[in-house]
Amino acid sequence: MKTWHEIRQFPLAVRLLLVNQLGVNTGFYLLIPYLATHLTENLGMSAAVVGIVLGVRNLSQQGLFIIGGSASDRLGARGVIIAGCALRTVGFALFALGDGLPVLLAASVLSGLAGALFNPAVRAYLSQEAGERKAEAFALFNVFATTGALIGPLLGSALLLVDFRTSALTAAGIFAALTVAQALVLPAREVEPSKGGVLADWREVVGNRAFLAFALAMVGMFTLENQLYLLLPEGARQATGWEGAAGLVFLVGTVSNLAFQLRITRSLKSRGSRPRWIAAGLALMGLAFVPPAFATQHTGLLAALPVLLGTLLLYLGVMIASPFVMELIPGFGRPELTGTYFGIFYVVSGIAAAVGNTVVGWAMDTGDRLPWLCCALFGLASAGGVAWLHRRDALPVIPVPVAERSAV
Repeated sequence: MKTWHEIRQFPLAVRLLLVNQLGVNTGFYLLIPYLATHLTENLGMSAAVVGIVLGVRNLSQQGLFIIGGSASDRLGARGVIIAGCALRTVGFALFALGDGLPVLLAASVLSGLAGALFNPAVRAYLSQEAGERKAEAFALFNVFATTGALIGPLLGSALLLVDFRTSALTAAGIFAALTVAQALVLPAREVEPSKGGVLADWREVVGNRAFLAFALAMVGMFTLENQLYLLLPEGARQATGWEGAAGLVFLVGTVSNLAFQLRITRSLKSRGSRPRWIAAGLALMGLAFVPPAFATQHTGLLAALPVLLGTLLLYLGVMIASPFVMELIPGFGRPELTGTYFGIFYVVSGIAAAVGNTVVGWAMDTGDRLPWLCCALFGLASAGGVAWLHRRDALPVIPVPVAERSAV
């Protein structure tokens, strides 16, 4: 009930963006997790070709975040969000209608470019609209995103009982509805013109050494978050011998997010500096991989308890760190470059996290406990990096409003 009360206190634009993120993740996860199976089993493509199609989508998104961020700053976040959702509509529709490699590659490029456009733009718009309540806004953003990540696979599994085309068209329909809703409801905001050109903006952001160091320190957060879709579901399956055990990982995340995310953010916001909580959250994310390392295999549902405990700790770490990370990023530079900072942040951390995921994948092929140990080290190393930057006073200081200081 408190969560819904908190939502109503935000402007209409913020509330729409929260619903938007629920829809974005629902549409994305009802299709993408099943795409590889469709390409191999339904279309008879080789693993190499499937890797190309999926890789093109990922590269189009990760490599072009900077474009979406700059477009948000110079053209306005609203138009970029709408364009991104419209492109995702077309891309997912092509997945449904096309069987040839050229069409599938076009669908991958369009859907990846769409994410590169609206991801930094949504965060920039949310940051600007939320004012001093950025942390709470991003906390709610996480709640809606996590809920969509649970609904999407469940809906996708049901739709696949019909066929993949139905699933893809449903995903495209969700993005089409989001595009229309944003065009009708999302208010336009005047864009402050930035001095110089786009390249000058990029040089300014890339030249901010403290910001780049912070983005690299976040490799742990993004690498470990990705294990919610790789290592932890696989650990649950191995521990129980039951394929459905992977769904318990997402269920734990959604329930814990709904129950604790906003409470954690509001409680910690006025207690200590943001970087300390970010470091603490990252450390907890790393320690979350210790219990699953000792899970036994194929001994029933009780064997999944260490994995589910690790999942809960990981989600708690994300709930502690993530809203404050999002709140901190705009503080590194000028407000006119908020979108660019978000865009470059996701490019740098995305590339670093890809390297981290490669290491985890190698460890999964090498030893039973090695991948869990690697993840623990990633989290603790990232926590140490943020703590070191904080000790050097390299991170922005977010002032605590007087009303909140007096409430402590």
